[in-house]
Amino acid sequence: MADSNKGASDSGLTANATVTDGPYFEDFKVGETLPPAPAITIGYGEAAVYQSICGDPLAISLSQPLATAVTGQPQAVVNPALVLQVAIGQSTVATRKVIANLFYRGVRQLATVYVGETLCTHVTVRGLREATPRADREPRGMVLLGIQTTDSAGELVLDFERCALVRRRSAEPTGHKDNLGGVADTLDMASFEQIAPLHWDLTALAGSGDGFRGLNWAVGETRAEPLRDTVTDALALVRLTQNLAQAHRDASLGQDGKRLVYGGHTIGLAQAGLMRLLPSAATVVGWHMCDHTAPVFEDDLLAVAATLDIVWQVANGYLLAFTVEVQAERTGASAMPVLLWRPVVLAS
Repeated sequence: MADSNKGASDSGLTANATVTDGPYFEDFKVGETLPPAPAITIGYGEAAVYQSICGDPLAISLSQPLATAVTGQPQAVVNPALVLQVAIGQSTVATRKVIANLFYRGVRQLATVYVGETLCTHVTVRGLREATPRADREPRGMVLLGIQTTDSAGELVLDFERCALVRRRSAEPTGHKDNLGGVADTLDMASFEQIAPLHWDLTALAGSGDGFRGLNWAVGETRAEPLRDTVTDALALVRLTQNLAQAHRDASLGQDGKRLVYGGHTIGLAQAGLMRLLPSAATVVGWHMCDHTAPVFEDDLLAVAATLDIVWQVANGYLLAFTVEVQAERTGASAMPVLLWRPVVLAS
């Protein structure tokens, strides 16, 4: 495998290149770092638009006085889901020709992002694998991407991998057969503890319900969020995050003649549902993994259910690991699973 620090100027996608079509699977080289997307400043306007689309009730991203009481900082906090949305959108310099995003893994929120911060995302190709050819579909391949997002000071705030299924120019063999790895069965809670903001004061989040313990949520218990939500404004979120994937904008390049809803949109609504079930949540520290198990389309009705897997006590509260499952209902079809997500949440 090539050196993961290899610069964009050494790759097939040079920093001064103008990409008008692609990249296709054949254009990638393992180890190359792609030319970055424009940096994005997350201001109050961006936060408000995101809130209008996903309606996430994460308390410290809604109330600046509460954010100050918890974090000790005077700035308003950006919802960690919005940070992910921006990073994923910026990473689509690699996935204009995406057919589907297959999975995320090892997501780590390494620093709190405050309103007014500017984010830049760097994308490195870590693996390539041809998809099994079939006569009834166009040729395609899987691209494993390493994604790192930094703030205006160059400090790393987000680190993760995602795997995208992208179009190929032709069915000619490329020889790419990399092992793209998998997800460990055991969730390493100690690694999440190392990056959690353990200096935060979470007492204000407990309110009168004694925080998480007041919910009497037992390990292994599944709770369904009663407020199902409809996917709307999909194009607005795509544009907000500078997502360049053509399948999210052009119905002719989507599935079944419909625009494919950006996967982060589904995750955003899933996090909103989880936060309604867990009002003492302080932040999402990271994800063990996330799989998109089926496509989502505009106007799908999503139902969220969360199972508590692990309770890990830390200095200022609890790290809680969940398995969150999302099902979609659409006209003329039965409910189907569309998302399997395993986040780790810091809660009082």
